[in-house]
Amino acid sequence: MKLRAVISKIEEEISIRQAEDFDNVGLLCGVPDRDVSGILVCHDALENVVEEAILKNCNLIVCFHPIIFSGLKSLTGKNYVEKAVLKAIENKIAIYAIHTAFDNDFFGVNYGICSQLGLKNMKILQPKENNLKQLTVFVPKDYSEKVKEAMFSAGAGNIGFYDECSFTVNGNGTFKPVEGSNPFSGEQNIRENADEDMISVIFESYKQGQIIGAMKAAHPYEEVAHQVYNLDNKNHHAGLGMYGELAEEMDEKDFLQFVKEKFSLEVIKHSAFTHKKIKKVGVLGGSGASGIRAAMSKKCDAYLTGDLKYHDYFLAESKMLICDIGHYESEQFVSQQLFEILSQKFSTFAISKSIEKTNPVNYFI
Repeated sequence: MKLRAVISKIEEEISIRQAEDFDNVGLLCGVPDRDVSGILVCHDALENVVEEAILKNCNLIVCFHPIIFSGLKSLTGKNYVEKAVLKAIENKIAIYAIHTAFDNDFFGVNYGICSQLGLKNMKILQPKENNLKQLTVFVPKDYSEKVKEAMFSAGAGNIGFYDECSFTVNGNGTFKPVEGSNPFSGEQNIRENADEDMISVIFESYKQGQIIGAMKAAHPYEEVAHQVYNLDNKNHHAGLGMYGELAEEMDEKDFLQFVKEKFSLEVIKHSAFTHKKIKKVGVLGGSGASGIRAAMSKKCDAYLTGDLKYHDYFLAESKMLICDIGHYESEQFVSQQLFEILSQKFSTFAISKSIEKTNPVNYFI
């Protein structure tokens, strides 16, 4: 299978277009028309991981963190980034990064953390804003189902865990073809009355091009009357972080011990104890100081993340237990999640999970 086709199948499950604007996701190096012999899944595509891919005859590395994050002005092997990229290029190994596209996915990074904690009633902590749009199109009644099917196939009409959602109103449309037109029905310079349906669908903004293209391809009219609206609605099924509830409430110290065991941690940094029971827990994998206020607004009893600074702990205000479990540690389940997703998608070549250590942080206990 060509790399281009492999990427297309990956993005059926995890769309990189839902990544944050600052991120650098997708194909970082590699030739799209090259055949894929095997896939190695990893957290960080470092030089030792590239060497592992060579040994395992995998010419595609699917990584969580992008090894190339900002622009490269040269490629001479002078640092860890250039060494990894050079080795990949020299050995014809492609590197594809997912990062915040998986952070924003409902079943992504934070779902993995919540699942490890056994949380129930999981919801997105920071729902995506300016992410939803509505398309309204006017269609001859006889073509209504055809146009709806085309839009659904292109990704329209998905609202949370419901698919193929739309609303249709029947009415009478008018138009008068003028000189230069090639009307589907009616004659030039004569006003036409048509039995039409007004179809409305909601979609995520990154799907707009493909949805409108599919709609126009299925529509019989030469000029398609349609409108696209930006919605103020937040997308509650995509965004950073999650929160949910433990099966049973715990004392704070018992909760910290529980987290240490579930995440195989040697240490947890945390804010002052609140002397309250822990029931509702918020999480955000990676660097998650930005989610502290959101977790407090959801009345979380505890919040798990990584990379917190000194002053971040003051934000707890004795109302919530803030826990820094480490950047890598909070994302440690990502490789297994990606491995399982890709194993289900591809059966014609090997999928391997890297065994190389890439966490740069070490602890002396």
